[in-house]
Amino acid sequence: MRLIDFDEAEAVPGIVPGTFILVVRGEKPYESMTVRLVPLVYVKQPEYWGIEVTGSLPSGLLPPVTAPYTEALPLDGITGTRGIEVIGAYRRERIGLPGPA
Repeated sequence: MRLIDFDEAEAVPGIVPGTFILVVRGEKPYESMTVRLVPLVYVKQPEYWGIEVTGSLPSGLLPPVTAPYTEALPLDGITGTRGIEVIGAYRRERIGLPGPA
């Protein structure tokens, strides 16, 4: 598994009020690559909870054919006090989220 980059990240409201879903879009370097959003593990809640955009490949030789991807992750229990930080191979993006009502 390795970090891959992303083009766009947004937190959209979930079905239940006060919940959010992270949606990340980009171009993966290999069509057969599996993309996952992996939250970091913390001992104490940070200001911005880090979520890595990762890709993994099946074994064997693969032609480098790019393909678009869209991945989503419910943010229940994995938000910082101010929001989240999406971490890709070459950039990071902080997304602020409203606090509890």
